Amino acid sequence: MPILGIMASSTPSVGDYESIATASGTGSSATITFSSIPATYKHLQLRGIVKSTTSGSSFSSVGFNVNSDTSSSYTRHILYGNGATAYAYGLGATSTWYIGGNDFPTAGYTSIFGAHIIDILDYANTNKNKTVRALTGCDVNGAGEILLSSTVFIKTDAISSIQLVSASGNFATNTQYALYGIK
Repeated sequence: MPILGIMASSTPSVGDYESIATASGTGSSATITFSSIPATYKHLQLRGIVKSTTSGSSFSSVGFNVNSDTSSSYTRHILYGNGATAYAYGLGATSTWYIGGNDFPTAGYTSIFGAHIIDILDYANTNKNKTVRALTGCDVNGAGEILLSSTVFIKTDAISSIQLVSASGNFATNTQYALYGIK
């Protein structure tokens, strides 16, 4: 029997997400890489709590590349707000997809982290380009941003590795990312 037009058997359950790998910042590297991703899932999801080692109290951004590809194969669309103003923009043909704008804090904010949830849709399908969407942001007592962004990886290659790159500084040691496969 349909539930709101959706068959009950298509409702995701807890067992539909499987942990593939986790990674932590080292404090001395601006990259975190997930490699040898199996092609056995329908979609992937990355979840992270993020902080930069850059001194001072400001914000940074995370870049995203797949399969070590830094050619102009990414497009980008972003909607974001900072509590006072909302913005929207898009870019075509970039070499790195920056997941958001200023979506995670630097070391000056000692106990505050950014949060990332990144969905990589149909990552193993070699018949179409890949769509990636992200919900990211952080708040520092009312000074922060929330972002909804998306990109298209304009290649039909299956995604077998993901590299996250800090736009400024290194990933702090308490940065954590987890990669999940969705059945």
